[in-house]
Formats: sequence, structure tokens, C-alpha cells
Amino acid sequence: MEQEEILAKVDHTLLAQDATWEEIRQICDDAMHYGTASVCIPPSYVKRAHEYMGERMAVCTVIGFPNGYSTTAVKEAETKDALANGASEIDMVINLGWVKDGRIDLVEEEIRTLKAACGGKILKVIVETCLLTDEEKIRLCGAVTRAGADYIKTSTGFAAAGATFHDVELFAAHIGEGVKIKAAGGIASFADAEKFVALGASRLGTSRLVKLAKA
Repeated sequence: MEQEEILAKVDHTLLAQDATWEEIRQICDDAMHYGTASVCIPPSYVKRAHEYMGERMAVCTVIGFPNGYSTTAVKEAETKDALANGASEIDMVINLGWVKDGRIDLVEEEIRTLKAACGGKILKVIVETCLLTDEEKIRLCGAVTRAGADYIKTSTGFAAAGATFHDVELFAAHIGEGVKIKAAGGIASFADAEKFVALGASRLGTSRLVKLAKA
């Protein structure tokens, strides 16, 4: 697979707590230059980035990030605000406590609420795989599918570990028709990116691949 094909699947990401507008602007410039799928940036920069890029690049942002334990009402408000500011893709973090409590029904309902808020915009559901058992991951594949989300996403990049080949393969075997996979966290080479795609990922959350392309 050519580098350009892989970069077209990348959500070029900068979510550091201390990210400045100048750094976000550089992410936007690089994304447009290298033809990534989107930029994934903090909600506070969505409006400015959208105004800066117009329709030249999709803006993705994160909701309930990185811990996922905001209330559903707060996540819904965050989502609506981000969309009003120009976001076209939403990456939400699930409530992991609910998963550990066995309340997958609550997780599913929250995903459904945010998908309704998104309307026709893309919703990706971050499940933080490094904190889950395989059984929990499989149950979440069902919840994400039933709730109508567009993607299941492995990781925030802020927990102990990121995407693994095993998790993408597991997702591919258990998600329903129409749900795609985003691998995120720790993707550091084009070779690894190509393997994630081969296993079933159609989006990749990373900043490193553009840096490698620039080198």
C-alpha cells in the first residue's frame, strides 16, 4: 500500500493538554498538504480550525475525553456545541465504569443519544481497549452496532496502551454490518499502519505518520 493511501485513512491528531493554536494550525496545514482524512483536535480549537480550513479538511473532535465519565447530558451538549462550531466527526469516550458494572445497556443508550445529536455526521466510539477484557470488547461491539454508531475506536492514547493488532482483529470479527474500525494510540510506522488496515481498520488515529512522511 502506498503512503498516500495510508495517509488518506489518518485522523491527524493533536490532543495534548498544552496544545497551542500555532501547533493546531500546523496540524491543519500538514493534514491539507498530505491529504489525511481529518484533523482530530481539542473542542476549544474546532471553530478556529474550521474557519481556517473551510471545507478543505474535515474537523474531528473528542467528547468526554479522555476519561469518559461525564454525564450523558454533558456529552450531548459537548457534541452539539462541537457540531455548531464546525466539527464533522465526533469521537466520544464511553463510560468505562458502566462497562465494569455490567451496564452495557447504559453505554448503548448513551451512544444512541450522541448519534442522534450527530445526525448525519460521523460518530466514533472510543472504548479504551487496554482497560477491557476480550469479553467486554465483544459486548461493546454489539452495543456500538445496535446504537448506530459509525466507528468503534480502540483508544484515547491517554491510557496505559493504545491500539493492538489483536483488538482490531477482534473488532473485525464481532462488529455488525456498517460499523467501521478506527485504530488509535501508538501507531508509529507505515508498516504497522498497513497491518492495521489489513486487519480491518479503515481509520488510523496518529500524528506520527505525517511526521514520517515529512522526514
